[in-house]
Amino acid sequence: MGLLIASLAAGCSTKTTPEAAPPVEEQVAENLVPDDAEALEPEIEATPEVAPDEDLTQTEQAVLNQRFGLLFDLEPHENDEVELFFTYYNHKARKTMERWLKRSQPYLPYVRRVFTQYGLPQDLVLLPFVESGYNVRAYSWAGAGGMWQFMRGTGRLYGLKADWWIDERRDPYKATDAAARHLRDLHDKFGDWYLALAAYNAGEGKISRALKQAKCDDFFELTEKNRKLSRRNRLKRETRHYVPKFIAISKIFQNLDTLGFEPVSWDMEIEIVPVKVPGGTDLLALARAGGMTWKEFHDMNPAFRRQVSPPHMEATAYLPSDKADKMIAYLSEPGAQPYAGYIRYRVRSGDSWWVISRRYGVPINVLKSVNNTRSNILRPGQHVMVPGHGSKRTVTASASSSTAKTRAIAAKRGNYVVRSGDNLWSIARSFNTTVATLKRSNGLRSNRLKVGQKLYIPNSSSAATKQAVKDAGKVKTELVHYKVRRGDNLYSISRKFGVKVSDLCHWNSISAKTTIYAGQKLKVYVQ
Repeated sequence: MGLLIASLAAGCSTKTTPEAAPPVEEQVAENLVPDDAEALEPEIEATPEVAPDEDLTQTEQAVLNQRFGLLFDLEPHENDEVELFFTYYNHKARKTMERWLKRSQPYLPYVRRVFTQYGLPQDLVLLPFVESGYNVRAYSWAGAGGMWQFMRGTGRLYGLKADWWIDERRDPYKATDAAARHLRDLHDKFGDWYLALAAYNAGEGKISRALKQAKCDDFFELTEKNRKLSRRNRLKRETRHYVPKFIAISKIFQNLDTLGFEPVSWDMEIEIVPVKVPGGTDLLALARAGGMTWKEFHDMNPAFRRQVSPPHMEATAYLPSDKADKMIAYLSEPGAQPYAGYIRYRVRSGDSWWVISRRYGVPINVLKSVNNTRSNILRPGQHVMVPGHGSKRTVTASASSSTAKTRAIAAKRGNYVVRSGDNLWSIARSFNTTVATLKRSNGLRSNRLKVGQKLYIPNSSSAATKQAVKDAGKVKTELVHYKVRRGDNLYSISRKFGVKVSDLCHWNSISAKTTIYAGQKLKVYVQ
């Protein structure tokens, strides 16, 4: 299943045989697919046989005979294949079909909107049932991934990145847009939706060669002549069954009530806010900023393979709408990040990049990328950052170094000195923040404070907070006229001076969407 680029000889179903390809478990071990990959359910690739006691009821037969959508009058021998899968998913695999329907509910509304925007037939929103049972974590034996089962090559053609850090084939939103464009391109080439679907499964090149040898332009005629084709051009059983299976599932979906299935709810879509996160963002800390567990965050963002976003690129994170404000605010406060997704490793005598790579299961090129180095030389006592894998061991191992790092940052940026009578609650109230934010920003594990202790107050660049600190007689601000350099943006400048993007905009009477240019001067108030 899945897709392949046109220049390849065949789709993922014919690129290699199931016997020759490593199982999903081995591919996980070799970092070819994420460690939470799920194998395709057997009902996806099943070749059903109708049992003697599986005759269709009159109601089921009436549904089977209906014509709508992409369907047309099928010849009796063509309808036999459709009836085979229609019976299978209504009877033997009924519980599986029910599970797929429930799993699809959060995504169906979005898929329908995207396909409508591209002018595609609505029936095609059902294709992920045929591909993966609407499972965003599904991987085939050949390495096709996500609910649309993209192969890496085809995914790359349509802008989906897949590497050690991220696999956007598992991003239900980006992958849906890519699938819509790919299906549109296939239909433009073949001029027929059934042939486009067959090409989606077997590959554009395979179907083109088969049609040319068979001298026809119809899917069902092609399957009739399949035995006469050369071995190289002959369609595999999976491809021959692909279109009948799609038609059968379409008939079931259009008649769920009539066939006794629970209707699909179109109100289960999760309200999300897509946000661009800079390279190397600590995703675990981002999740915690929104009061989410890693599992909750990862369920909404299955494309991420690590607890840290790819350091070499900007990535998209999907945040729940009711928690997005806190999480976006967290992204603008880099000093408050605990970096829990990394291990800070001290190089020992005899260590090398290869030794560390083997020890933590992280490729050498990734280790170098994280540490911004091309050098092969490591010195004893030197510290290097090692990306975490999302395990409890990694988080525990990094917790103490994360707290120490946060305290060190807070000590350098401390803008309030604790006075007699202060406590975290009174300080939080004075500066319009929360006790939890103060503790997280300063690496505090308890509520105890000492007179003379320095605290870092987040958001202290805002006018109200700045004035409050001034009133305490502890902070002075200085106006800096910053000359914008090539490659700068508002976010990078805000990080450089430890201020908020919103304050930069306010001081310079611009919006966050305003384009800044090299040589432009911006006003920045720093402490």
